[in-house]
Amino acid sequence: MKLLNSLILGNTDRHLIILHGFLGMGNNWKTHAKHWSDMGWRVHLIDQRNHGKSFWSAEFDYSLMAEDLKVYLDHKAIEKCTVLGHSMGGKTAMNFALKHPERIKQLIVADIGPKSYPSHHQQILNGLASLDFSKLKTRASVDHALENFVPEVGVRQFLLKNLYWQEKGVLGLRINIEVLKQVGEKIGVGLQPNQKFEGSTLFLRGLQSDYIVDGDQLVLKHHFPNYTLKGIDKAGHWLHAENPVDFLEAIETWWD
Repeated sequence: MKLLNSLILGNTDRHLIILHGFLGMGNNWKTHAKHWSDMGWRVHLIDQRNHGKSFWSAEFDYSLMAEDLKVYLDHKAIEKCTVLGHSMGGKTAMNFALKHPERIKQLIVADIGPKSYPSHHQQILNGLASLDFSKLKTRASVDHALENFVPEVGVRQFLLKNLYWQEKGVLGLRINIEVLKQVGEKIGVGLQPNQKFEGSTLFLRGLQSDYIVDGDQLVLKHHFPNYTLKGIDKAGHWLHAENPVDFLEAIETWWD
């Protein structure tokens, strides 16, 4: 299998793997990674397949993405690590922990649960797929083209981090939009009823987000019996960016 791209900060044998969300990239977490590397972690900011600088593939599901992580850990000779995943990255992290529990020291899942979620990215994906880079030559023009599809300025700013210069004067997207626009329900698929991870697990929820609600605690306990749930005040789905102080504190008062 091909090897995922990563940015590594720190130089210890205490490994922290960070898995970004849908349409994101490892670099989105660079500020937190610098903080944690200063605390003695070797932080691996992973680009998942079809994202960032990692390889593109027509095949895209959580089983494959979990195996991508195993290949990465094997290549880096990492026997055991702490894994933090946000949203889609949290789904990958959960699937990896279930398949390879012996490789996980601690599992941290940010604002996503083991249940199924309906597809709700299609308008954003349609907007990204509609971008014509033969005509769009500046970041501002791309931003304007996305406005009709994505009215929220903050969401557009997040998406525009995927822009890069393919060559002089030619913009492109880091994400494989042709594949990602078709993934539909695969992004939100839930765990199978018989799947359990007995290891130490922290779930974080943005208290202004509806991805994890009070009624989900039964399903969390079913799949992850040794779990802790913490809420992050004044934060929605992008809890690590919206309230980084409380996000960091919630993790750092929990992990070993």
